Amino acid sequence: MQYSVMVEYALHSLVYLIDVPEEESIGIKDLSEFQGLSETYLSKVFGKLSKAGIVSSTPGVKGGYKLAKSPEEISFWDVIEAVEGVKPIFQCKNILKNNLMHLDKECSSCNSANSSCTINLTMLEAEEYMREFLRNKTLAWLNDELNHVLPEKLRTDSREYFIRKNTN
Repeated sequence: MQYSVMVEYALHSLVYLIDVPEEESIGIKDLSEFQGLSETYLSKVFGKLSKAGIVSSTPGVKGGYKLAKSPEEISFWDVIEAVEGVKPIFQCKNILKNNLMHLDKECSSCNSANSSCTINLTMLEAEEYMREFLRNKTLAWLNDELNHVLPEKLRTDSREYFIRKNTN
């Protein structure tokens, strides 16, 4: 299992949108420049976040993005699904149905908790635990964590960078 770099770009970028006042936004150019990321690639990330209703865009020269919901309402899992799409981590190929001992038997669905395959059931359960864990980690939680682990000056300087960019 591996998430694309888009997930990392999204989560890092969304942190900077948390403190954006309601009437303002941050442009992709500013976000990409600040983080040393490709503007084109970050635009693709934000297109997916916008389509999922996580961010909203403001058109125009001074346009950009802001959170469409409160940080408490945006989970890591929401971001992952927005960027990666809805797809299972474990991809059962239902090989049990080809087993010589099962050829006469009906093999149940791979996508259901009613599956007769212990391996599939275990993987589905593990996937659900991970989803639940990531649903409980929100942007608000991340912001609080960063406030505890990063120097206050770094956080303040980051916020001020985007304020200055918005006033120019």
